[in-house]
Amino acid sequence: MFKAKRRTVVTTTAVAAVLLGGALAATLLTSGSGKASASAGDGIVEYPAGHRPLAPDVTGTSLTGSPIRLSSYQGKTLVLNFWGSWCPPCRGEGTTFAELDKSYGPKGVAFLGDDVADTPANALSFTRSAGITYPSISDNGYLVVADFSQAGVQVSDTPTTVVIDKTGHVVGMVLGAALYSQVTTLINDAAVSS
Repeated sequence: MFKAKRRTVVTTTAVAAVLLGGALAATLLTSGSGKASASAGDGIVEYPAGHRPLAPDVTGTSLTGSPIRLSSYQGKTLVLNFWGSWCPPCRGEGTTFAELDKSYGPKGVAFLGDDVADTPANALSFTRSAGITYPSISDNGYLVVADFSQAGVQVSDTPTTVVIDKTGHVVGMVLGAALYSQVTTLINDAAVSS
């Protein structure tokens, strides 16, 4: 009887903590005085300077089996796109990211994908067809997504694009399929703040 009661209390406490954390994140994202602000319906969340969360130092393996460590991008603005070849909006934005990489890669902006719940074969086939040449982490278990969520950056849907400044802080993110102009806005904000 005591163990069952204790298990119920622990489970109830864990659920309450998750709900409280979600409510806090929603408050911060929608409140004008919070740490982040969402522009009016444009799908961009921007974190004001001085209140930008530090990106976690995630590690993973690329779709081709090479090790990837997020900290190796420090000193560059990084555009991190969470996607999957099974996701129609992700497929729709693929050529946009290929063009962004061609335009901004030579200017020192790095691009990285996080391919979630996918197979490397399907993902590589998609990246070839879209003209994407930068690497992607193979994140079949959503581990990178979980690391970002624990750092206070709620990657709750695919696709989501996170822009990280040269110091490793999250400038903002695009929720849903990203437009070229949305990503360039965040890249420019990262350049100003770095």
